[in-house]
Formats: sequence, C-alpha cells, structure tokens
Amino acid sequence: MAVAAGVGPQLFGIAAATVLAVFFLATVLGRRRRRGAPVVKRKTAPEADCAAAGGDVAAGDAGTDVIIVGAGVAGSALAYTLGKDGRRVHVIERDLTEPDRIVGELLQPGGYLKLIELGLQDCVEEIDAQRVLGYALFKDGKNTKLSYPLEKFHSDVAGRSFHNGRFIQRMRQKAASLPNVQLEQGTVTSLLEENGTVKGVQYKNKSGEELKAYAPLTIVCDGCFSNLRRALCSPKVDVPSCFVGLVLENCHLPHPNHGHVILANPSPILFYPISSTEVRCLVDVPGQKVPSIASGEMANYLKTVVAPQIPPEIYDSFVAAIDKGSIRTMPNRSMPAAPHPTPGALLMGDAFNMRHPLTGGGMTVALSDIVVLRNLLKPLRNLHDASSLCSYLESFYTLRKPVASTINTLAGALYKVFSASPDQARNEMRQACFDYLSLGGVFSNGPIALLSGLNPRPLSLVAHFFAVAIYGVGRLMLPLPSPKRMWIGARLISGACGIILPIIKAEGVRQMFFPATVPAYYRAPKDKTAPAPLA
Repeated sequence: MAVAAGVGPQLFGIAAATVLAVFFLATVLGRRRRRGAPVVKRKTAPEADCAAAGGDVAAGDAGTDVIIVGAGVAGSALAYTLGKDGRRVHVIERDLTEPDRIVGELLQPGGYLKLIELGLQDCVEEIDAQRVLGYALFKDGKNTKLSYPLEKFHSDVAGRSFHNGRFIQRMRQKAASLPNVQLEQGTVTSLLEENGTVKGVQYKNKSGEELKAYAPLTIVCDGCFSNLRRALCSPKVDVPSCFVGLVLENCHLPHPNHGHVILANPSPILFYPISSTEVRCLVDVPGQKVPSIASGEMANYLKTVVAPQIPPEIYDSFVAAIDKGSIRTMPNRSMPAAPHPTPGALLMGDAFNMRHPLTGGGMTVALSDIVVLRNLLKPLRNLHDASSLCSYLESFYTLRKPVASTINTLAGALYKVFSASPDQARNEMRQACFDYLSLGGVFSNGPIALLSGLNPRPLSLVAHFFAVAIYGVGRLMLPLPSPKRMWIGARLISGACGIILPIIKAEGVRQMFFPATVPAYYRAPKDKTAPAPLA
C-alpha cells in the first residue's frame, strides 16, 4: 500500500512534466516557424527528395535564402545587395572568367546614382573608367553638344564608360567578399518546380556533376540569351538591328568625355571612350543579317558605306580599326516585360526586360529594379511562404514601371526617329529632332534628363516627343503652308503616333502613367521582421 501510494504521485509528476515539455517544445517550434528559422524538417526535406531521385544537393544548400542564376551586372549587384541585408545568397554563374562584350559599357548618371544607393560605386574605380558628361549629336556636317543637367548633384555624379568585363569582375569580387554570399561556376539547366512553386534549380557544376540547389526564392538573371525565361514570362523578343563593334586606339573624340551619336544612313553610329586610350565604335546595321566578316564583305561595307559619314577627326582611327580586323557583332534585342507571377521565382535584368541599346539605358533599368526589389524584401525575414511572397512581389512589377518604361520607350522611339527612312515625313521628324535638341535650354535639358535616367518621368517623355513632332510641323508651315507641306505634316504627326504609341501599349498604359491605380501597388508584407544587415 505504501509503495502504491508513493507510485501515484510519481506517475502524476511524470505525466505533468511530459505535458509541460510537449507544450514547451510546441511553443518554441511555433516561434521558430513564425520567425522563419529553418526547422529540421525543412532542412532535410530537399536532401531526402534528392536521395530518392538519385541526385545530390549542393553543399550548404539548406541554409540558402536566395538563389541567383547569373552573375552579370544584375546578378552580381543583386547578390551584394541582398547579402549586405543579411540574406544567405547562392549565385550560380555559367562562366566566372572576365566577360568580353561590346555592349553594357556605358552607365548613365541615373544608373551611377543607383550604384551609389546600393553601395557599389567603388566598382567603377581601378578599371580605367571614363567620366561621361553628355552627348554630341552629328548630322549632315553639323553637330550639337548636349550636356547632362548635373548642376544639382555632387561633382562626382556623371556617366561612366568602361570595359564591361572589368566592371562585372569588380562587382563579383565585391559580392564574394561577403561571408554569406557564395559564388559558384555552374550551368543551370532547369528550375525545380513542385505543385506550381519553384523550389530551386538543377545545374551542372564546373566538374560536370549534376546538382540541385534549393531556396525559398530563386531569381533568374541569366541575361539576354536566357534559357529559363520561358517558364516565368511570355517573351516577345524583337531584333530590329545588330551592332558591329570596333575599338579605336589613341583616338581623340571631337568632344572629350562625351558620347558621340552620328545620325548616319541607314542608322546611327555611336562612339564613346571605354578607357584612357580606347574608344568604342558601334555601327548599327538594320535587320538581323549583317555582312560577312570572314569574306571581307563587312570590312568593305564599313569602308565604303560607313566611313564617309564619320567625322573627319576620327576617320583615320576608324579605318585603322577596320584594318586591324577585330570586328565583332551583337544582335540588338528588345523585349517588353510580360511576367507570369510564379511562387518561388522572379526574373531580373535582360532575362526579364530589354530595350534597344542605343541610349545605354539597360544597366540603369537593372540597378533601379534592384533598388525596388531590395526595398520590398528588406522588411521580410521569412521567405518560405511562396504564395504570399509571390502576391506581395507583384507590386515590384508596378513600382519599377515609371523608371523602366520611360527608358524603354525612349530607347525604342529614338532608334526609329534617328534611323534614315525613304519616307519624307519620317526624315522630317528626324531633322526636327536634331534641330529641337540644338535649341538648347529646356529643349535639350528635358530630353537629356530622360535619357540619362536623372528624370525618368513618362509624361515628360511623351510631352517632349510630341513637342518635337509639332516643332517639325511648324517648320514645314514656314514661310507659307502648301497642300503638299500640310500633307507631309499630317503624316509626320501620324508617324510619330505610330512610333511611340505601340511601345507605350507594350509597356502598359496603366502601369506606366497611373501606377497608383493598380491594386498591387499597395501590397504590404505580412511579416515585417527583417534580418540584421551585415556590418
């Protein structure tokens, strides 16, 4: 009886202790889930799935917050930005050696301001980058200088031009300097999807091993030739022309520290410095087919068609660059952003949105997008609720529009206006644009502020575009209007509408001009507990 009497309280105590322990563990685990801390099940599930499928999981993968596919300008800048905010980032890049490209070499002042905002401004140092203070426009032997309106900014603010590969390597080094950012060379072959949610990526590492990497958010930044974008958007890629690239050595441009645009026939020619001794020349060739380099047809085209239209100060350097033989080509792509919001994944950079590179706005758009995304993700600690995150990040597509759509629309419209045409009305528009910009003051400062990314306002763009068209009609009416001139003027206005309105339609009228009316504009995060940024 005494033993039985003693057992009762013991059993009661054990039972009470067990209940308290279960309650305590449930409370702790519940808190950890709410705070976004990875519980054991979440860590080991991908590994179990991989083991069942006969695959391997990348080392350290279970602790990754974000996977970034591609380490170009967008991918490298994004990796550093998210890493600096305390995210654990895994970057997978096909080739980590220094890229050698003929585009992505001119960063507008608006893009440089975004670089400062992201803490990456030192990436244009020690690469012999050149300050760019504006543009010089040439047509029919006349020229006009268009300087960036930089009076209200710090003296360091200007455009920068450089070797694209050197700039990218500096940003990769900056990203890799953070302990929570892992850069790995590998080729991503597919996105890993489960019930409509992207869980990570499958890729081949440098050794050729097939691996899988998992994270609650995968951001695809694999460039203009992206093989992953089709799963995340409806790509409508247009290739209006190709660039033929040359490097002129020891060439002195007529206007130092300025980009030079020659309104040539059939389409524009660009010159800008990429180092203290080199000038990049980009000759635009309309269409998707260019003369053969191997057969010598390209060299002949450049010497007979292009060279006579080059300013005399740089003619000899241009011909010498052709004779040297280092001629390269690059298709110019444009693609409006048409995303499919997908839980667990996001598109960025040229994989997401492209515009004609005539205006050098691509890097400005990419860096601006990164600032928008950083600000959206900053309050969030838990990225594991894929559907809620996807719904919240729909606001990204609206918040980016004013900057991106202004630069995209300007690039497409200017390329069409600056190109020669057999249509007299189009040529009148081209001449009107040159004369309008030559007026100076507000007539040049407004458009160049749009071009530079310093004042990316869609309404300002439309106002200046149609001001050019009306200016062109006014010129036709002087000294006296005639039926023929009035007809050309009417066609000029019609042609102007035909140039800009389809571009605006592709960008999205509501998102471009009235973003505040889009419901996604007001999306707020559910979890506002942010990770501590790195010192």
